[in-house]
Amino acid sequence: MPRTSLGFIELYRDRYAPMVRLAYLLTSDQAAAEELVQDAFVKVHGQWDRGIDHPKAYLRTAVVNTCHSWGRRKVRERDHHRRRLEAVPDPELVSDEMGDILATLPDRQRAAIVLRFYEDLPEDEIADVLGCRPATVRTLVHRGLKALRKEIPA
Repeated sequence: MPRTSLGFIELYRDRYAPMVRLAYLLTSDQAAAEELVQDAFVKVHGQWDRGIDHPKAYLRTAVVNTCHSWGRRKVRERDHHRRRLEAVPDPELVSDEMGDILATLPDRQRAAIVLRFYEDLPEDEIADVLGCRPATVRTLVHRGLKALRKEIPA
């Protein structure tokens, strides 16, 4: 049964801000987070008429995957520029200690921790979003927390 455009608008109004916060926690970049969430909504809208059983979960997965792709692109760009140019300090850096510490984690660990503690998702839903088993989620969260504990003073 095709969904109505009204339902998509309600999803957008209800989930835009939480998805931007999720994307920000995954990317540490507010402007990128807003753009990536818009891209995720475009992807969801493209599938809307086909019927999506769980729109919020589908959207969350689209946001996480979009952020992950963005992160891979950023790493490639950074490596490319690093080889060509000498690093120049950014005068507009703002102190965001938690964001900086989260950024040190590998993508999947960061995503697992953000989904677990920010989105408060159970392991089986995180596993669906990340495309892995719940046992893998437990390992990612455990290793991520262990790494964070080394970085955060008690």
